[in-house]
Amino acid sequence: MRYAIVTETYPPEINGVALTVRGLEQGLRARGHEVSVVRPRQAADGHGDGAAHELLVRGLPLPRYPGLRFGLPCAARLRQAWSAARPDAIYVATEGPLGGSALKAARALGIPAATGFHTRFDEYMRDYGAPFLVGAALAWMRRFHNGADATLVPTRELADFLRERGFHDVVRLPRAVDTALFDPARRDRGLRGQWGADDASLVAIYVGRIAPEKNLDLAVRAFRALQQRRPEARFVWVGDGPARARLERDNPDFVFCGVQRGETLAAHFASGDLFLFPSLSETFGNVTLEAMASGVPTVAYDYGAAHEHLRDGEHGAALRNGDEAGFIDAAARIAGDDALRARMAHAGREAIAGLRPQQVAADFDALLHGLAERSGTPRRLSQEPRPDNKPEQEVV
Repeated sequence: MRYAIVTETYPPEINGVALTVRGLEQGLRARGHEVSVVRPRQAADGHGDGAAHELLVRGLPLPRYPGLRFGLPCAARLRQAWSAARPDAIYVATEGPLGGSALKAARALGIPAATGFHTRFDEYMRDYGAPFLVGAALAWMRRFHNGADATLVPTRELADFLRERGFHDVVRLPRAVDTALFDPARRDRGLRGQWGADDASLVAIYVGRIAPEKNLDLAVRAFRALQQRRPEARFVWVGDGPARARLERDNPDFVFCGVQRGETLAAHFASGDLFLFPSLSETFGNVTLEAMASGVPTVAYDYGAAHEHLRDGEHGAALRNGDEAGFIDAAARIAGDDALRARMAHAGREAIAGLRPQQVAADFDALLHGLAERSGTPRRLSQEPRPDNKPEQEVV
């Protein structure tokens, strides 16, 4: 099969959407398919044309997201490219102008298209001081996604939310985590020493974008509360974003490690003792699975990945959305009980040990192939799916 993936963000940019998209692309390639990628030109690309399988388009910086860009409209260029090398189906990962152009071109050519619902832009309106735009943002997203043949979401909870608000053809595509990469065995005593922590110290950790939409002031308050029980505790921050400078200025005892990738990121995760993740604006939250795989008990709100996989009292704490007092209390309680954390670390790792990225790729493949089949012009699969590769997603 020949597939095309259209995305406004892509590695080396570091965010959940970019990494998820790359994982889906690699999964399709591993199954023997031809995959092209359409994305905005990044600074690292210079004036080159990108890899042979890439189509680079013009873009502009994304406001308030340093280092990220959005693609400019280019429907005519996509029609030309896809007329010359027609995909069997396309996947549009982002709702920007580039994604809109891709849907327009696909409709003109009769190519089936799926979209991915990766970002709660409606919730971002509140976090960036424009709560009056929440309804308008959701309506715009509904129009965008209803222009596709299917909208992919990672959880049943989000599927129900979108269906109730008029989104059509919502399909659940579960997520997984690389448990070979994110592993408790990557715990690094030397790294902890750089943070000012020894074996007996408590290290709280946050991994992700350091930005207003992540509700990070609550993480700070939770750490200060647990610090009353564990005065030697350290708070390590992995990532970057517009709120970092203020946090560093106001909290000179915090350790900021910047953006980390691959095995180094996995070592940072595994070297922590408690993951504090207070965000309320995630569609999923891959970092929750990465923390659990790393054997790090997690305190999070009960939605997204936490709702799907994190069991309150077993793997950490999953709090009712908005329960700030409960979040702070859980962080302090778990931090103060070494035996409890050890049990939670083991149970969390065991709970997600069976998740396989290969199954996600198989489900994604089956979904795109099904769209191509319904359009009436599918190619022959380059390899027959195994019986265990039946799609796990649900149309709701």
